[in-house]
Order: sequence, then C-alpha cells, then structure tokens
Amino acid sequence: MIVDTQTDKKWHGKINLVYAKREDSTQLVYNYNQAPFKIQRPFYPEGEKVCHSVILHTAGGVVGGDRLSSQIHLQPNTNALITTASASKIYRSNGLPARQTVEIEVDAGACLEWLPQETILFNGAIYRQDLRVNLATGANFIGWEITRFGRSARGEKFLQGEGRSHTEVWQNNIPLWIDRQYLPGREETFHSHHGLAGKPVVGSLIWLGSPVSGEMIETARSLFTQTPLAGVTRLQHGFLCRYRGDSTSQVRQWFTAVWQMLRVSLLNRHHCIPRVWQL
Repeated sequence: MIVDTQTDKKWHGKINLVYAKREDSTQLVYNYNQAPFKIQRPFYPEGEKVCHSVILHTAGGVVGGDRLSSQIHLQPNTNALITTASASKIYRSNGLPARQTVEIEVDAGACLEWLPQETILFNGAIYRQDLRVNLATGANFIGWEITRFGRSARGEKFLQGEGRSHTEVWQNNIPLWIDRQYLPGREETFHSHHGLAGKPVVGSLIWLGSPVSGEMIETARSLFTQTPLAGVTRLQHGFLCRYRGDSTSQVRQWFTAVWQMLRVSLLNRHHCIPRVWQL
C-alpha cells in the first residue's frame, strides 16, 4: 500500500471510555470517539465481570502531524481488558512528528489489562507516545508495549527518524514506575549494545498495584529461556519484564504466558485470549 505522507490531512483522533459496575457486571457506560478511532461493541467471553474492548484505528496507519489521544476510566470494582484490532503502523514522517497520548484512571478495587498489539515504526518515522496511569488504593494494572523498529521482514532497518516512549504509573500521587525511552534512527544506535544491539524488537510488560512473590518472579523468568536479551525485575509494587530480540511472535508468546500466569495466580481468572489476536 502506498501512503502519501505529504497530504495536508492530519488526524486528531480521540477516544474516551468509562467503565462502571452495574449489579455484578462491568459495563462501558460512556463511549466518545473521534475518527480515526472507533471502539467495537463490548463482549464478555469469560462472563459479565470482565468487559473486553477492542480499539480500531480506521485510517490504517499514523503519519507525521497526527495527534491521537485516549482517556480511559475504570470506576470502582470494575474489570476491563482493552486491546487493539491490529498492529499500529507509524509511517515515514514528512518532517512532522506524530504523537499519541494515553491517560488511564483505575479506581479502587478495579483492574485494567491494557494489551495493545505491537507498534511498527517504519524507517524515517518520528513518533512519541506518552502513557500515564493513575491507580487508586487497591487498584491493579497490567500492560505491555511491544515495538518493532523498521520493517525487518523486508530488510529495513530503523536508520532515520526517532522513537520516544514515556510511561508513568502513579498510585495516590506516589510514582510506582517511570520509564523514558528514546531511540534515534542511526546505524550506530541500531547496532550498539546500549541501543538495539542489532535486534529490531523491544518490549516491556508491567504489573503494578500489589506485590508478587519471589516464586512468581522465578516462574516469569522460567517461561522464557531462549535469549539472554530478556529479563524480569522485581518492583516494590509488582514486577517488570523486558525483551530485546528478533521476533514479535516470540515476545508476544512470552508476555502472553506471563500475563496468563498473573491472571490465574493473582486475579483468580482463567486463560482467555482476545479473539482478534487469533485472526
């Protein structure tokens, strides 16, 4: 597909979702979306307590100058799983940066599983994502971010442009985790051990809100043994998984296994894979 990144049309997409508990069901009680964002009708593959939602980006990709913003609010004692319909494609920039901001509020007793599919930065893309999560006492959050730098299946490397990711998770105005990532598109950065080390795929998975046992940390580590470029770090209120490698499917397989382990051990839920991942 050929995309004209010189077009004057710039998207300013917005989505605002509010989940509330109604009797024993989590329901999407407010839904505002502005193109190119859309939200599929909520569904309940594991019962009424957990609302599954799928966000669609109908434009097919993000170009320079686009601005996307999301606001998500889980009211007390709600449970939601949010993913995206497909990978996000960030096209080569026309000189303007593209930016996405996500603001999430998780109230007391609520839990959000934030599991977007991977982001692909084309060579020459200029992109920044800001994610801030505010947790109340007794709230939990599990989320991941998977990024492929360059269309490596076509032999493309990320040698121009830049990628930035700023993530903050707070609980009662106390920072639990603040992460800043910046990757300039250069040959030396692509191959440096302090950069990508020649590996085009990076990923982070975070669980925050309540502490985990040492046994769970060891289990998360044991679920992935194929490369030394991956690790698990215990945090004061959770833990963090990091990946740097060659394969999107490899990191997704590991992250999915860790996420399912968390569901069973901490959330008292069964294994349940979003149906859009199986297409």
